[in-house]
Amino acid sequence: MQSKFKYALLAGLVSAVCVPAAFAAQSVNVFGQADEQVGPMESLARQAWREDMAQVATPKEGCFQASYPSIIWQQVACKATVMPHVHTLPAKVKQKHLQPETTGNGNDYVLQAPGSSHISKTVGSFPSVKGVTSEQGVGVASFGGGGILGPNEYSLQINSQFTSTTTACHGHSGCTVWQQFVYAPDYEVQGEAAGFMQYWLIGYGGTSCPSGWGSDGSGDCYRNSNYVSLADVPATKLASMKVTGSATSGGNDTITVTYGTSAYSASGKDSVVYLAKVWHQSEFNVVGNAGGSEADFNSGSSITVRVAATYGSTTAPSCIANDGSTGESNNLNLGSCSATGGSSPYIQFTESN
Repeated sequence: MQSKFKYALLAGLVSAVCVPAAFAAQSVNVFGQADEQVGPMESLARQAWREDMAQVATPKEGCFQASYPSIIWQQVACKATVMPHVHTLPAKVKQKHLQPETTGNGNDYVLQAPGSSHISKTVGSFPSVKGVTSEQGVGVASFGGGGILGPNEYSLQINSQFTSTTTACHGHSGCTVWQQFVYAPDYEVQGEAAGFMQYWLIGYGGTSCPSGWGSDGSGDCYRNSNYVSLADVPATKLASMKVTGSATSGGNDTITVTYGTSAYSASGKDSVVYLAKVWHQSEFNVVGNAGGSEADFNSGSSITVRVAATYGSTTAPSCIANDGSTGESNNLNLGSCSATGGSSPYIQFTESN
């Protein structure tokens, strides 16, 4: 059965059965508008569509959008950031004090591909979100208190390791590459989220960076891809979100964000840092929105995080503790982590307060 028809079939079955109002599930669209009540079959159909869109490649470089139940990407205009917000390096790179009781900022679980396998795709999701009623982005003093701060200010990040070098370093000794796939509310415009990639040349040296790159003043260079615009999603709706990052050698790298009945993607050349040649670790989590900030959740919050990866093998990945490459964090404590193999290998862990 072709994918574009199976959602309609699942949804059609809803009219054939009586669904008590008590069992209706709330559907939330990407614009955060008031939502209609949908039955369990329709809810499952939309979930299946979101999972499929995380796997459907965009036809070319650029920005795209798709709406349920269609699985065809429609090109939309990309936007460019005027002044990129920096999603910082972790404390262990910057040699700053690692805060205890904090997830992120160098203290996280990371998926590591087996052997010498290279990751081509990572999908981050939240299978379970319980007790989350609010979230606040707050500054971290050791990082200067920066970032995009306030209620519902957070970011979703898929991050590669930062320990490998490629020709993007232009032979600079000690230089390594790092790539982030980021969903960030209020990134460039208030009330408008951005889906984009942030690229880094760590340890490039001095304050002189390649043309088109900014300097963090500590010998590191960074730049953003163009971004696709989508609406802010409240942190209470994390369970309905999925972020996918992919890298294709000789082709494009792409971030895809799905939520409710909408999917958005932005892509750029893999040759910016040549991630596809060296990608073997992936971190995914909900953390502060740039500037080393922290996403603070209300007491009693519990979130399950799943990091799935494609690396040409069904062998289970490794779940590496006390790792991670983002400098942003949240105020949740890590629980245990498990690793599972199969057609879509993944690691899964909990975090709560």
